[in-house]
Amino acid sequence: MTQKTRWSQFSVLITVFFFWGFVAASNDILIPVFKKAFDLSQAQSQWVSMAFYVAYTVGSLIYFGVSKATGKDLLNRIGYRNGICVGLLISALGTLLFYPAANSGSFALMLSGLFIVGLGFALQQIAANPLAIVMGNPATGAQRLTMAGGVNNFGTTIGPLLVSVAIFGSVATGNTEASIESVKMPYLVLGVAFVLVALFIRFSSVPNHIDLEGVARDEAEDTSKLVHKGSAFAYPQLVLGMIAIFLYVGVEVSTISNLPAYLHEGLGIETQHLAPYVSLYWASLMIGRWTGAAGAFEIGTGAKKMLMLILPFLAFGVYLAVNAIAQHDVSQFYGYAGVIVLMIAATLLSRGNPARMLLYFALCGIVALLIGMFTTGKTSIVAFISVGLFCSTMWPCIFALAIAGLGRHTNQGSSLLIMMIMGGGWVSLTQGALADQVGVHMSFWVGVACFAYLAFYALRATGILRRQGIDLDKLAAEGGH
Repeated sequence: MTQKTRWSQFSVLITVFFFWGFVAASNDILIPVFKKAFDLSQAQSQWVSMAFYVAYTVGSLIYFGVSKATGKDLLNRIGYRNGICVGLLISALGTLLFYPAANSGSFALMLSGLFIVGLGFALQQIAANPLAIVMGNPATGAQRLTMAGGVNNFGTTIGPLLVSVAIFGSVATGNTEASIESVKMPYLVLGVAFVLVALFIRFSSVPNHIDLEGVARDEAEDTSKLVHKGSAFAYPQLVLGMIAIFLYVGVEVSTISNLPAYLHEGLGIETQHLAPYVSLYWASLMIGRWTGAAGAFEIGTGAKKMLMLILPFLAFGVYLAVNAIAQHDVSQFYGYAGVIVLMIAATLLSRGNPARMLLYFALCGIVALLIGMFTTGKTSIVAFISVGLFCSTMWPCIFALAIAGLGRHTNQGSSLLIMMIMGGGWVSLTQGALADQVGVHMSFWVGVACFAYLAFYALRATGILRRQGIDLDKLAAEGGH
């Protein structure tokens, strides 16, 4: 019997996805403020991002270590719902550090606060990602995670705007004339929100325990082929998936980290006019994820296709509205709707198969970067920004492929995947180093290499899972009506 998605529980769970996006994108607002207030170099200011991303790796290693030391998976011991609540409270403690840090003018204390917020997010992600996948039919698990990612990117779209208003008192682009004192209040409010959401989730119907072995049986077409190994590392789909997550987060973050430099140095766009371009990149992730999320609804095939046509343009409308409120000229981006149509076509052609979607989007990403590097002007801008569209559904696709069939090792596998978020820092540094040698315009070859591996993983994972009795096409077909 096909399990229906538990929407009441899922709608509560995705509130944490919103906060991850809200804070991650808001860090970009802190960088210029800290750079000016603490008289930092550009490299030193990037410690804001490094502190946040490294926290995911450290948090995952702590999780892995505690589980090993106690002989029982940490989430199986304390429960999934409780794990998310503990993670939210840890993040709330991190926001409290902004108050003494602002009063004492301590950059190190500010970074410590961000690091602790990231530690809490790591535990939340380890629990919430597999929960999103198992809250219903395994065939639509990747689409549910895509929907959660769309909520995450709603946070990335409005987070910088709201934090800018809170810090600067206006949405004037490029205004970094803010004292360090102005940072503490919005993050204290955020801390209170974390505590309230923790209480909300604690008394919600979000499950505290799930039957991971049962999930593995539901995924498998032939249960006799299921593998039962002693460690998550023994599953090749996970080990190769860890590299895939590292490179996916890497290309997503490094593209947007280096795009402003290309726009400014290569095309002469002034710094104060860069915001709508950066915003469209983040909004592209939301557009793509809202498109992929249509597959999570238990409705007819025709209705799903209609949603796939409506939701991306609704998300595009959110971007246009947010930037219009911020008094940016968005008329220059109306033509981006054509690229969105191309992304919708790739989504429809994937037919709900996460491996096929990963393959098509990786190939589109390669083409987009090549067009960006070998053209100039508006064509190159649109090409580079569209990388956000083609990165949009990669996280749920990779995550679903990597933990498929892991059974009781699912939580361990999830923590190892979250650990690889550090790719966002390392790949960005690699592209930056290449940019110093060949110029920022040609540095995007790093992204091409990342996408090439992701295409390989899509093909390889399909074969690995088939040998384990998991037919991705059949699962995808069962998700439809």
